[in-house]
Amino acid sequence: MESLQDLFVHELKDLYSAENQLIEALPKMAKAASTPELKQGFEAHLEQTKTHAQRIEQIFEELDGKPGGVKCKGMEGLIKEGEEAINEDATPAVKDAALIAAAQRVEHYEIAGYGTARTFAKHLKNDTAAKLLQQTLDEEGKTDQQLTKLAESGAHINELAMQA
Repeated sequence: MESLQDLFVHELKDLYSAENQLIEALPKMAKAASTPELKQGFEAHLEQTKTHAQRIEQIFEELDGKPGGVKCKGMEGLIKEGEEAINEDATPAVKDAALIAAAQRVEHYEIAGYGTARTFAKHLKNDTAAKLLQQTLDEEGKTDQQLTKLAESGAHINELAMQA
């Protein structure tokens, strides 16, 4: 890597790998969730995640490049933690709370990655990429807020986990 452009491309490839790993993991998380709202949230985020991957593909079309070739080890580790939550011998409410915790770690990781990539795009004067990355960044933030809402208010998952 010799330039910010090279770093930008690498960051995009890493994000693309992360999104594709998440596309594989979200159905398992949805299946493990016992709360209907959480299950629906994971299913909705799966569709959103597919859109995020498509946006990265769109950016690569503009760059005349391909998005593959990098394995996101950070997401790989976060997904392994999520799998531990899925396989945990726990009450349904506690498992749902663990799934939310794992999902929020993923969201925060993605927020950091998309924020960085968006900033690189701005510095490189790639307005189209910056706009697409900002869209995804906004959606990741909303997903994180929705997970917090499920845990704390809506479905009262944390409260139910305390009573378990």
